[in-house]
Amino acid sequence: MEWNEEGVVLAVRRHGETSAIIEILTRGHGRSLGLVRGGNSRTLRPVLQPGNSVLATWRARLEDHLGVFTVELTAPRAARLMDDAFRLAGLSTVTGLALLLPEREPHPRIYDATMLLLAGLEEDAIWPALLARWELGLLDELGFGLDLGRCAATGSNQALAYVSPKSGRAVSLQAGEPYRERLLRLPAFLTEAGGPPSATDVADGLKLTGFFLERHILGPRGLNAPGAREAIMARLAREHQ
Repeated sequence: MEWNEEGVVLAVRRHGETSAIIEILTRGHGRSLGLVRGGNSRTLRPVLQPGNSVLATWRARLEDHLGVFTVELTAPRAARLMDDAFRLAGLSTVTGLALLLPEREPHPRIYDATMLLLAGLEEDAIWPALLARWELGLLDELGFGLDLGRCAATGSNQALAYVSPKSGRAVSLQAGEPYRERLLRLPAFLTEAGGPPSATDVADGLKLTGFFLERHILGPRGLNAPGAREAIMARLAREHQ
């Protein structure tokens, strides 16, 4: 068995004295694991950094074996972002949450969204909002998509302002106002209305996606959100102040 495809490094762990086991996300083969011989060497350590893109060739005798990767660096994102804590937090959050995808199951939409988000990580005015959209897409890919198209109470697609924490469905401003303390805020940039988001809007968007990630995916698996995600939320809170 053999395939060759570009992918994003998600995680690396040492294996023995000189090798490493890596997880990468590809468009056609999803989240895939494999052994990199010499992966712990001085030459390959800078290549095998989460967030870097690599051209990977995977080989195994049988399809269900771990397999062996050979890799070639195509985009050294980790090195470019290493000195910027905010952007590095974005990179760490994306690679950490992508590990929630099932192994060897293609998710081309989330792969394309990942590449778009990674390409925008050097634009601080853009990528946090892209992260919120990316997390919405991740929820959808994992079977827990939110229904943000119409109000759960009236059926209208106008003035959508809240999301029910119970149903994951949108609620209009008028219908939700009496219950606003029990609802999650839905910023316009996550709806069809769109529009440029403020730091508060982005923070609310990430609170929304974070709530459902915790409820449906992280909590049931006994996992926590990546610590870097909290750093992003703290930065957005400071910008709002």
